Amino acid sequence: MCITRGQRTEDRGLNLVRLRRAILHRTPSIVTEQRFKNTACGLPHHYLSSVLRPLSSERGISLVELIIFIVIVSVAVAGVLSVMNITARHSADPLIRKQAQAIAESLLAEIELQPFTYCDPTDANAAIATSNSSGNPVGSTAGCAALPEALGPEPGESRYSMTTPFNNVNDYNGFSMSPIVDITGTPVAGLGNYSASVAITPRTAALSPATFSPDTVAVLQINVTVTSGNTSLTLTGYRYRYSPDAVP
Repeated sequence: MCITRGQRTEDRGLNLVRLRRAILHRTPSIVTEQRFKNTACGLPHHYLSSVLRPLSSERGISLVELIIFIVIVSVAVAGVLSVMNITARHSADPLIRKQAQAIAESLLAEIELQPFTYCDPTDANAAIATSNSSGNPVGSTAGCAALPEALGPEPGESRYSMTTPFNNVNDYNGFSMSPIVDITGTPVAGLGNYSASVAITPRTAALSPATFSPDTVAVLQINVTVTSGNTSLTLTGYRYRYSPDAVP
C-alpha cells in the first residue's frame, strides 16, 4: 500500500531504501510490479514505466555481431598497415635518386668543361692545329705533332693524376668509379654506395649517330650513369667543338 502522511518517518525512509535497491537491481525475485508500485507510491508515472520496462527490451550485441565487427576492423587495420609499410619501404627512394642526380650533374659538368681539341692539349701544335692528322712539324697548322685526340684517354692519363690528368672530353669515354671520389681520389663522405660510369658517343651536327672521325665529328654525346642499389639514373649532355684550338 502507499505511504500515508500518518506513517512514521522511519517507515518512509525504509521504503525509500527498498525503492533504491529495486531500481538498482531490477530483479523479478526482489521486485514485483505490484510491490514496486506500492513502494514507489507518489512517483511520476513516466518514471515508473521506464523502471518497469521488460528486461527483454534491454539487450547488448550478439556473438555473431561481435565477430562481424572484429572482422571488419581487422580488414581495415590490415589495409592501413599495408599502405604504411609500402610508404615506409619507399620513403628513402626520392633521397637516393636526388643524390644520384647531383652526382651525375657534377660529373657531367666536369666533363663538359674540358677542352674539345683536335690534338691532346699537351701536343706542341694543339693551339694552332686545324685537323687531327699526326706527324706534322712543330708549329705547323696542318695538324698535330704527335698526339692526336681519340676516344678514351691517352697512355698514362688518369682523372686523379696531378701530372697527366684527363684534359679532353674524349678522355672520359669508358671512365667509371665506385665509390664516388673527387679528382684527388679521395672518397666523398656518404657516397660509398654509389657508382658512376661515362659513355661518349660521336654525333653529327644534327645529333644523329656517327662514326668517330676527329676531323669531321663536331659533337659528342656524353652519357653519365649513376647507380645505387636498385636506383639507376642517366644524364645526357652534348659537347660541341666550338673552339678546337682552346687549350688550358
